[in-house]
Amino acid sequence: MGAASEARSAARAVEDAEWFRVLARSGYVANGVVHLILGVLTLAIALGSDGASDQTVVFKAIAAAPLGFAGLWALTVALSALGIWQLVQSVLMRRRGDEMRLAVWGRRLGAVGQAVIFLALGLISAAVALGARPDAEETTEDLSSVLLDIWGGAVVLALTGLGVGIGGIAFVVMGVRRSFENRMTLPDGRLGTTVRLLGVVGFLAKGIALTIVGILLLAATVTADADVAGGLDGAVQALFRLALGPFLVAAVGVGLLCYGVFSMFRARYARLTWR
Repeated sequence: MGAASEARSAARAVEDAEWFRVLARSGYVANGVVHLILGVLTLAIALGSDGASDQTVVFKAIAAAPLGFAGLWALTVALSALGIWQLVQSVLMRRRGDEMRLAVWGRRLGAVGQAVIFLALGLISAAVALGARPDAEETTEDLSSVLLDIWGGAVVLALTGLGVGIGGIAFVVMGVRRSFENRMTLPDGRLGTTVRLLGVVGFLAKGIALTIVGILLLAATVTADADVAGGLDGAVQALFRLALGPFLVAAVGVGLLCYGVFSMFRARYARLTWR
């Protein structure tokens, strides 16, 4: 049996395990919790708070809460399980009818991208549970500075910014076209309509935020100034400095809240198999 066949066999074994399906669905709940807190932090900034708004701040806020240690480890397990599930699906994906081979690889790449995001969030949650107190903005600026100082690093930074920006645009497109429904089995009636609306607003808000992050990374490359780079909090601060900035930030905050609630519904209605 070749390595590819062994990988597919292992992936099928994971996919067939009901307990792992439950863990994967719990990952959507965990992602929802993260985005709900993120939405609250973003709304606080819109109202004049001096705080930050990114995933590391969310995990640090959870750590400071009663039983926060246990909560962080629960998030770690759930998010990591969902990340592993996405990797499993990327291995098992097959062509659909007359679908082009390139389209299959596009779906696989999307699944791997989702896996990286969820696994990274799980890693951050575990690090905070173990006592680390990371700063996403400082880390982004430091990494950007390192890349700008080495040969070829600017190209890597530019490609990273481009990738994040494209990811943000993809989220916007998914919101506008409601293509997220293709991976869900939504109920009829008002509940289904509500979940659709939450998904549209949530995907648009998250897409806008990610697109701005990509723009900031590209701007750091063009200006050769690492301080220009930023993560989600940098995107929120950039919005805040625009005309009607507080209202724009508040809109993103509401959108992130919608995405958080949508993610919890997704735990119930998601079709986990992407094949």
